[in-house]
Amino acid sequence: MTAKHTTKEYQALDAAHHIHAFLDQKALNAQGALVIAKGQGLNLWDNDGKRYLDGMSGLWCTALGYGRADLNAAATRQLEELPYYNLFFHTTHPRVIELSELLFSLLPAHYSHAIYTNSGSEANEVLIRSVRRYWQILGQPRKKVMIGRWNGYHGSTLGSTALGGMGFMHEMGGMLPDFAHIGEPYWFAEGGDLSEEAFGLKAARELEAKILELGAENVAAFVAEPFQGAGGMIFPPASYWAEIQRICRQYDVLLCADEVIGGFGRTGEWFAHQHFGFQPDTLTIAKGLTSGYIPMGGLVFSARMAEVLVQQGGVFAHGLTYSGHPVAAAVAIANLTALRDEKIVETVKNDTGPYLQNLLRDTFAAHPLIGEVQGAGLVAALQFTEDKATRKRFANENDIAWHCRTVGFDEGLIIRSTLGRMIMAPALVASHAELDELVEKTRRAVDRTAKELGLL
Repeated sequence: MTAKHTTKEYQALDAAHHIHAFLDQKALNAQGALVIAKGQGLNLWDNDGKRYLDGMSGLWCTALGYGRADLNAAATRQLEELPYYNLFFHTTHPRVIELSELLFSLLPAHYSHAIYTNSGSEANEVLIRSVRRYWQILGQPRKKVMIGRWNGYHGSTLGSTALGGMGFMHEMGGMLPDFAHIGEPYWFAEGGDLSEEAFGLKAARELEAKILELGAENVAAFVAEPFQGAGGMIFPPASYWAEIQRICRQYDVLLCADEVIGGFGRTGEWFAHQHFGFQPDTLTIAKGLTSGYIPMGGLVFSARMAEVLVQQGGVFAHGLTYSGHPVAAAVAIANLTALRDEKIVETVKNDTGPYLQNLLRDTFAAHPLIGEVQGAGLVAALQFTEDKATRKRFANENDIAWHCRTVGFDEGLIIRSTLGRMIMAPALVASHAELDELVEKTRRAVDRTAKELGLL
């Protein structure tokens, strides 16, 4: 498709009409936004024809890469057959039923019901209301405090912002009553002299202390990402999740996993909580559900919770116009079918995931700027450090990482920076050659950054 405007014209029109996410809009307008015009596989092209390797799957979304004919065909067929209907008025439709049949065949057996949404943010809004309603039905209406983690991210709507632990988002009117937070399991930054195992237990036991401080009779749920995505791809120590689960069970607090980023094969397991070996009561899903081709999210309930909501709850006062949208459901079916039948998740676990993780560690183990490599499957983070031996971080680590990310764009690579970490999550269909390119271009960006800091 021929571009309608030059890049400068697109940038001017963009500046005239848009406010972008998590950026200083005035500064972006002066620079001009990068205009992405085409995608195929793991590659993107800007409006001037420059190619970029997408090392972030869009926003952790495009699990199958760009340009999948099967997903496009599923959407087209559904648009021709039934472009829209809703789940109000005592109605349903075939695609959403078929999607749930497929989804629950892939989920662990103790999950039974779902509410579909348009995004992960909405799904976490539904989570907040559903958890509180669950405890109301059971005669414990005081159990409504939701505990999240500092630096955790659960979305940008008001409730999901309060549930998340991004202080700068709270400052923008994003904090509400009956939300609390504990520290993040970030050993490199917070571990001090503790071993990773000891720190993992210490970090988990902050939850117990917070429950006792608030009173278990007031705490509804603990909500967290199995690994922190937008907060820096932070993987907790191996000791962390088992202790979190023990605490939740001991104090009768629901354990809720935000699988928006980790779900659908990212770690080499279908869901990230399976990688870490714990069993949540709810799962928030989105992104990889449709490979980002069309918006869709959802909240998955355990059979234990669903039975209470369905059998004892009466009218559930909730609904979304586009919940279970037939076109989104059709694309999700095609996407999950491909992930299953093409054995993509198994390939990530047994082949491409280990290949990427080993390649990153071989490439950066001795690098003076990199203090740690974390990750599993096709998700990873490089931790910047001023002193590897003491794990000292740069005072201006956010600026350094942002600069490295910008250098990556210059190298034809899209990766992301969060605080002092470079993070990546390529499409699950990445080949060895594409992973080689990802790591090589990342190395170039890191080397260029290190040279500017006088470390190389």
